[in-house]
Amino acid sequence: MGEIFAGRYELIDPIGRGGAGAVWRAWDHRRRRYVAAKVLLQSDAHTLLRFVREQALRIDHPHVLAPASWAADDDKVLFTMDLVAGGSLAHVIGDYGALPPRFVCTLLDQLLSGLAAVHAEGVVHRDIKPANILMEATGTGRPHLRLSDFGIAMRKGEPRLTETAYVVGTPGYLAPEQLLGSEPDFTADLFAVGLVGLYLLQGAKPDSQALVEQFFTHGTPDAPQGVPAPLWDVLAALLQPDPRSRFQTATGARRALAEAVELLPPPGPDGDPVEVFDQLGPVPTGFTPRALQEPAYETPPTAPTTVPAQPADAPTPVTAPLGVFGPSETGSFHLPPPLAAVGPTPQTQPQPQTAPHPYAQPQPAPPAVPRATTLAPPPAKVTAGILLAAVLCFAVGIWALTQI
Repeated sequence: MGEIFAGRYELIDPIGRGGAGAVWRAWDHRRRRYVAAKVLLQSDAHTLLRFVREQALRIDHPHVLAPASWAADDDKVLFTMDLVAGGSLAHVIGDYGALPPRFVCTLLDQLLSGLAAVHAEGVVHRDIKPANILMEATGTGRPHLRLSDFGIAMRKGEPRLTETAYVVGTPGYLAPEQLLGSEPDFTADLFAVGLVGLYLLQGAKPDSQALVEQFFTHGTPDAPQGVPAPLWDVLAALLQPDPRSRFQTATGARRALAEAVELLPPPGPDGDPVEVFDQLGPVPTGFTPRALQEPAYETPPTAPTTVPAQPADAPTPVTAPLGVFGPSETGSFHLPPPLAAVGPTPQTQPQPQTAPHPYAQPQPAPPAVPRATTLAPPPAKVTAGILLAAVLCFAVGIWALTQI
C-alpha cells in the first residue's frame, strides 16, 4: 500500500525529481484515476509563494499540462496534473538522436500552440526546455506534447520573488536580455522555442552563447548542417538576439512555420517512423489501489429460504400480498375445497393418434390451466317451491284488492 496524502491521494512510486520536490505517480481516490503528484516541502516563503502561483494556473489546452488540484498535509503540499507516460523530448532525443524535419515541425507547431494559450493568460513561462516538454505515449502515431512545469512562471507585472540581479531559468535556454536582468517577456519564451527546435533537428544541445555571438558579429548565419533552409528561416527569426527583431507572438511564429512546411521536401519512403515509448511502465508489482480492492458497496448475505414439507393431501397455502394484511402481517389463508359439479360430465371425442414426423421438433407441453370451480344449479324441488310461493303471494294480493 502507498502513503495516503490528505486522505485522497495514494502515492505509488516516484517518477521524477526537481529542485523543489519530487513527482509521484499517485491514485486519486475521489476521481478514481492515476495522476502525477508534485510534492513540495514547505521550507520557505518563496517556495510556498511559487507553489501558490503554479497551482493557481488553470489553462485548459491540449498542449498545456497545468495543475488540476492541490492538497496540504502537515509540512508538505502537493498539486496534481494529468499523468503523461511518454517522458520528455529529452527521452525522444535519447532514443533517436536528430529527428526528421517534418516531425520537428509538428512538435514545434504544438509547442507554439500551447505557448500562445499561456501568453493569452498574461503568463511568461520562463523555463522552456526539452525536459519540461512532456510527450504522450502515442507509439508510432501522431506525436502529442504537453508544455509543463510552471514553477517559475509569472504574470507580466507581478512582483519578482528574487532580486533583480538574480537570473531565473535554465542555463543554455536563456534569452540574452534575461542574462542582463530584463523583465520577463513573451519574446524570451520564443527565443527558447528556437533553441528547442535546433536541439531537435541536431540531436544535441545547441551552444546558445556561441550562436548569439554569431548573430551579433556576422548577422544571421547560414543554416546549420541538417537543418532545411525554410525551417532555418523560422528558427533564425526566433533566435534573434534583439527581442524587437524576433517574432512578437507565438501565433505569428506558427504562421511562418506553416508556410515553411509547404516548402520542405516530402518524406522519403524508407524513413522509419519515430515511436514515442511508454517511459513509466506498469505500477509496481503487487500494488492495487485501495479503491479497486474494495467494492463500492456490499450486498448483505441472505439466509437460504427453507420450505417445510407439506403432506400430500394438504391444501395449497396462498400468501397474502402486501396490503391485504398490512405491512407487518405475513399470515396465509386457505381456499375452501371447490363444490362438486352437478350434472353429466361432457364427453370428449378421442383424437386419432398419428405418428410424429421424423424431423419434427418436440413441442413443449402446454401449461397446466387450473380447472375453474363450477357451482351446481339448485335442485328441482327448490325451484318448484320458489315458484309456488310467488304464485300464492300474487293470488293473495289480488284477493285483497277485491275486498276493498
